Amino acid sequence: MTETTTLSPRTRALIGRHDLIVFDGVCVLCSGFFRLMTRIDRSGRFRFATAQSDLGQALYRDLGLPTDDFETNLVIVDGVIHQRLDAFAAAMRAVGWPWRALAVASWLPAMLKDPLYHAIARNRYRLFGRRDHCMVPSPELAARFLDRAA
Repeated sequence: MTETTTLSPRTRALIGRHDLIVFDGVCVLCSGFFRLMTRIDRSGRFRFATAQSDLGQALYRDLGLPTDDFETNLVIVDGVIHQRLDAFAAAMRAVGWPWRALAVASWLPAMLKDPLYHAIARNRYRLFGRRDHCMVPSPELAARFLDRAA
């Protein structure tokens, strides 16, 4: 697990103390995860950023991840950065029941969950589609995007 304290000071300042979900804004599957989270996160705990945004790019750079191929989503909860299937599990755990039950995904052995995640991630555009540009959120949702507020 990586903590936000390992990020650059600028990136940490942009995130602040928020819990954050960073997703590929042109991926239909990833945008679907974002839309699901906006519906089930009734308390508004999470803020959002696209991987293509300045904040998303800074996070990927700070973590040593490619800044042009977003095969991992990022979820930050309580200052801990989660990637891949563990990111999904952390988000589900954070929103509570009944969604918390899906956090069981983090208990899968790495030799099973990592290849499964990578197979879907590498083929996500072919399987689920790709938009020509990032979605434009409603004004209510735009307020929850850290990259738009920055």
